[in-house]
Amino acid sequence: MLVVLYHAFPQAMPGGFIGVDIFFVISGFLITGIIARGLGRQRFSLAGFYNRRIRRIFPALLVVLCVVLVLGWLWMLPAAYAQLSTDVFASAAFFANIALLLQSGYFDVEAAKKPLLHLWSLGIEEQFYLFWPLILMLAARLRLSLLAVACVIGLASFALNVALIGANPVATFYLPFTRAWELLAGAALACGWIRLGQSAIASNLRAGIGILLVAIAAAVLDTNSAFPGWWAILPVLGGALLVSAPNAWGCRHVLANPAMVGIGLISYPLYLWHWPLLVFFALIKFAPLTLLERGLIVGLSFALAWATYRLVEIPFRFGRPSPVRLLGLCAGMALVAVAGVVVVENSGFDFRLPGEIRGMTEVVTQSSKWRVHECLIDPSRETSFADDCVDQGRRPLLLLWGDSTAGALMPGLRKAQESRGFGIAQFTSSSCVPALDTDVAGAPNCRAINDKVLSLARALKPDIVLLHSTWDRYLDGVAGTVAALKKETGARVIVLGSVPWWKRGLPNEVLRYFMLHHRLIPERSGRAEADGSGAPLRDRVLPSGAEFISVWDVMCNADGCLTRIGERASDISATDQVHLTEKGSVFLVQSIIDRILGGTAGPAASASQ
Repeated sequence: MLVVLYHAFPQAMPGGFIGVDIFFVISGFLITGIIARGLGRQRFSLAGFYNRRIRRIFPALLVVLCVVLVLGWLWMLPAAYAQLSTDVFASAAFFANIALLLQSGYFDVEAAKKPLLHLWSLGIEEQFYLFWPLILMLAARLRLSLLAVACVIGLASFALNVALIGANPVATFYLPFTRAWELLAGAALACGWIRLGQSAIASNLRAGIGILLVAIAAAVLDTNSAFPGWWAILPVLGGALLVSAPNAWGCRHVLANPAMVGIGLISYPLYLWHWPLLVFFALIKFAPLTLLERGLIVGLSFALAWATYRLVEIPFRFGRPSPVRLLGLCAGMALVAVAGVVVVENSGFDFRLPGEIRGMTEVVTQSSKWRVHECLIDPSRETSFADDCVDQGRRPLLLLWGDSTAGALMPGLRKAQESRGFGIAQFTSSSCVPALDTDVAGAPNCRAINDKVLSLARALKPDIVLLHSTWDRYLDGVAGTVAALKKETGARVIVLGSVPWWKRGLPNEVLRYFMLHHRLIPERSGRAEADGSGAPLRDRVLPSGAEFISVWDVMCNADGCLTRIGERASDISATDQVHLTEKGSVFLVQSIIDRILGGTAGPAASASQ
């Protein structure tokens, strides 16, 4: 329920993702207990263990993967459908976590658009099932303490997790080696929990501390926390303490009440269903879901989970074991994996859409000219700019400072250089608003990077500084940036307002319009929004000496905002919610370049005029 509430209502439960960590503890406890008891009686069968795991995991997963493939066919763009099918194959092949790790990156499909994102945890669990029984069998044969084996490997995994969380947090989140300690915490508990005191006082004390740790983790942690890392100790230890205290009052009267047990019975299909439903309903609506809609989707998830449990899980899991049934499940999973490969190999079955619609919906983020990792850096990994980010010896010099939307202006600025004699110094950083003395959420090191850009501006003495970002907030810090630039460089400072915000991304708006009207989207659409920063940003920076240019006024009018600059697919104006295409960048810069350069145009501009 922590995970479901986190996915459905993230503002209300920002740390609910710790439910997965608690699940890992429980899974490690249950599975290790089964294996240890079998080994102790010398009756453990590896084939029997995998048989039970297949009958437990495969039936509901097969149903959900098939439904997801059908929904993707109906409602996804070809590129997104191909990506989904890659995830389907990975999920069927037990390495969803590795596939998601390989996809991670700033310009990757947003997490909220990945219907199978939640199956990373199932991948780790399946990998644990593959290797942990073999390790325990070897330990039993060598007459090693199972508790000692679990503790040693668990401590090594935890140390690796702590060592890597700073350098590579994404890998630390997804890799089984850095997550194994959570399962092994439950495994150690299964091997040694009988030695813990089970008196009412001892049990209540452990359970009380456990629920307190879980509550603290759920309340304090959020997506900006360095997780798992040291923080994961809270939910893992809390979950282990709860599991270790079956005689505690709360465990007997709260966790063991019929309603909670009922949720436990359908917990696996509930976990499988809830996230794809949230993603696809938002995709079909082409707009963010309301709180009521999210609540109704959670209710639908419960209904489908109950139906899956009664009609699919019970017959396969508890019915009489049969080689034919087992082979059928394995064959079904193999067919789903093959289906995923077929969709990928056929480019997401792009024939589903007419050519002109397909061309517009498949326009990708055109970052090749933004100088990514050189002059558009990732603040989570990079803190310095390349030497060639400045056009040496060219005046007037325009210093471009902002986030990735500022980087998207580069094609337009380079085009303007062909007829205007000015140089460019590009200092841009992904998700980093050019606001001094400000910590920007989701952009670690942004404060330090902005301080560095100011020192570079102080040394370069540019003639013009162009500040551009998806502003939205941090307006006080932007006013501080303007004041510092005016004081320390004497440059003209121009603040460029935010680009239009396409709610679900412009390519998705093209698809939405086609599905509703069966024709190409008009040149202008009312589906774009302003981020609300326009007038407040202007009022905040003008007193500091800056000039303000509204992008909204350039690209939008009473009929809506520009969706395309021409009739061809390549003429679409944006590749996602906010990043301009090359055509969009050239159009915007050409529309405002005279105001940007003012009377500072160089010889080439004078000659052309």
